[in-house]
Amino acid sequence: MPPVEKSLYRLMILLIAGTALAGLASRGPAEAVRGFLELQWVPSRLIHDYSVTGGPGGALLNAAFMAALALLLVRLNGVRLSGPTLAGVFTVMGFSLFGKTALNVLPILAGVFLAARAAGKPFKSYIMIALFGSALGPLAPALALEIGLSGFAAAAAGVAGGAAAGFILPGLAMALLRLHEGYNLYNVGLTCGFVGLFAAALMAASGGGLSISVIWNTEPDPAMTWLVPGISLVLAAWGLVLERRGALSGFQKILKLTGRLPSDFLDMVSPGAALLNMGILGLIGSAYVALVGGDFNGPVLGVLLTLIGFGAFGKHPRNSLPVMAGVLASTLLFGKPLTAPGPILALLFGTTLAPLAGEFGPLVGFVAGFLHLVLVERTGSFHMGLDLYNNGFAGGLTAGLVSAGMEWIRSNKRERMK
Repeated sequence: MPPVEKSLYRLMILLIAGTALAGLASRGPAEAVRGFLELQWVPSRLIHDYSVTGGPGGALLNAAFMAALALLLVRLNGVRLSGPTLAGVFTVMGFSLFGKTALNVLPILAGVFLAARAAGKPFKSYIMIALFGSALGPLAPALALEIGLSGFAAAAAGVAGGAAAGFILPGLAMALLRLHEGYNLYNVGLTCGFVGLFAAALMAASGGGLSISVIWNTEPDPAMTWLVPGISLVLAAWGLVLERRGALSGFQKILKLTGRLPSDFLDMVSPGAALLNMGILGLIGSAYVALVGGDFNGPVLGVLLTLIGFGAFGKHPRNSLPVMAGVLASTLLFGKPLTAPGPILALLFGTTLAPLAGEFGPLVGFVAGFLHLVLVERTGSFHMGLDLYNNGFAGGLTAGLVSAGMEWIRSNKRERMK
């Protein structure tokens, strides 16, 4: 293993261990383990803050466990630790604070594995789809616990439904990428939204309709409040130590990239610069939440960790801030509270549209962010919270609209020039 990759593994193990220790220390190891076990098979559709159901210790322990599982999956399959894999591990870690557990994602992973076998490809070829496809984790417990089944039939429905969803993800993800042409960084979120849409429709048609509910912690534990700023500082410092001045100059190069899929900042620039960018994004996101008085609870930590992860794979301050400004303007114009679940998550998750600002300029990024909030508050009801990456679903639709318009304008401009 190359020295730089060894350093990245040490960093990830340190961050995962620190998160687990924070969970164990918050209210004691016994309470953390009890909460962790309780979370494993509960209804997890959006928005279910695990720090309420399992307590802060249980939620943080689940996040650390799931991140370790994702990292182990990457290592065992011989996949290099790169921008996409870092984004995948951090995303799994973040969403394990509000929706993912080992039990509810295993059927999805099994389905993707079977799809790889059916296609005659190694599982490593679909490893990123498997990691991000765990966004459909709530599907299995919804089928098992929320539509009136019991006993073996409930368990069988959950496992079979999750595996079937995982099986169709690879082909669908590749097809839907063409919808937005790489301008939505959460492409698998769009894919899972489509699967969730049909799953919710089938469940409703069979008499198993679901209702949307919000479980949101308004009094988060101090261990959760300081977790992301701490992780961000460690990432930035690690990047600076890894490359010293090279990280700073590399960060300047990252700011000039569009971020359009696929944009692996570790390969395109350098690992040190990518880590510094990840840390800076985490601090910017944390500063915004603190400034508006938001709650550092499970979902908010989840979005911040996802923001950090994609700092290695498409996002940087220059292409993210215009989108965030657009969501903020939409929130204020339509009179929505800045700290309400929808607006605060949309502002930070909406950075999935950052490549639009990187490719077409900050004004287009602003418009995309403005439209994103309007759409994302509708799309959750389409799939009834079965797709944890609801912002990826809405972001894909927004990116499809905006990129099509901009590409049309650009192509006509080129024709006139000729």
